[in-house]
Amino acid sequence: LVHHCGSTASGEYACSLQMVDVATTWSERAAVLGRSYRVMKDAFLCLLAQLPFPVLEIHPDNGSEFFNHHMLRFWGEIVPGVRLSRSRPYHKNDNRFAEQKNSTLIRAYLGYERLDTVAQTLALNHLYDRLWLYNNFFQPVMRLEEKIIILGDDGRPARVKRRYDDARTPFDRLCDTDAITQEHRECLEALRDQTNPRQLRQEIYDWIDYIFSLPNAVSGVTEDVH
Repeated sequence: LVHHCGSTASGEYACSLQMVDVATTWSERAAVLGRSYRVMKDAFLCLLAQLPFPVLEIHPDNGSEFFNHHMLRFWGEIVPGVRLSRSRPYHKNDNRFAEQKNSTLIRAYLGYERLDTVAQTLALNHLYDRLWLYNNFFQPVMRLEEKIIILGDDGRPARVKRRYDDARTPFDRLCDTDAITQEHRECLEALRDQTNPRQLRQEIYDWIDYIFSLPNAVSGVTEDVH
């Protein structure tokens, strides 16, 4: 969960829920206002409906919005058989795939500004609809295959040599697995082929400009989040 609270965490503000697949780097995002169980449930339902492959395991960080009795019941009822795991306390790198994508796929576009209204949250989800297409179908990703620590003359680590695989899009990586059906693959291929990536990129930046043109919440004025 990426918090769009700006310089203060007081009050309600928008958050971005992001899911990243370890095997293919496929990513999904949804914006919510606040961190209640109701909005988290809605966000997960939206993302699960859009995922082109089944969920085997969920590995969130240790935020209270993920680890509570409501979410435990949700995963037990909505996705029976899914395995739940968690990061070790104070070991942020246990969730390195999501942490890295939080930076490159959310913060890189939105920065650290405060977003705290219904209108901003709805606009964020329109932006994420386009980022879903752009990142999964048109942005190649390299995966680390090997990391070699080279020692110096004194026997101490001098530098690190990393070897990566060929850059490929998450969709291409997904197509190499048996996790997606042939029918679903053909539908996604047709969607990719009819999408103009340059036009899509322009739409992304137009939505970002629109989001930051919207006013923030006014103190003392209640909004209907429903």
